Amino acid sequence: MILLPESIRVALLVNHARHIAAQRVDLPNPDLAPVLKLFNPCGSATWIATELDEDGDTLFGMADLGFGCPELGFFSLWEIGRVRLPFGLTIERDEHFLTRHPLSVWAQKARELGSISQAEMALLTIDPEPLPRLH
Repeated sequence: MILLPESIRVALLVNHARHIAAQRVDLPNPDLAPVLKLFNPCGSATWIATELDEDGDTLFGMADLGFGCPELGFFSLWEIGRVRLPFGLTIERDEHFLTRHPLSVWAQKARELGSISQAEMALLTIDPEPLPRLH
């Protein structure tokens, strides 16, 4: 599976450019909605990302390794892509992931409930309206 198809890569880069542009003129950082969700099909690790750095590797978003304390921060697409799981499986991209909720809402709900997966279920009940697909 391709972890980062071109349409999502472009959306992440555009979000990064918006973030940098805001910083350059001393505006508040934009509160962007995640456009990428990666997950471990054998476990509870989940990542959602709003931005991709120009280096093509560094993602910004929320990481949840399944210990009950999801964190905002940076993570490496390359490292996630190198993870090898039992039965020849690898980390996968949720091809159906769409959200209107900004990262701040995801972070609040994930911290409150202890995981990105629990936050996703709760947020779907708040806003079940589908979004147009990026890919």
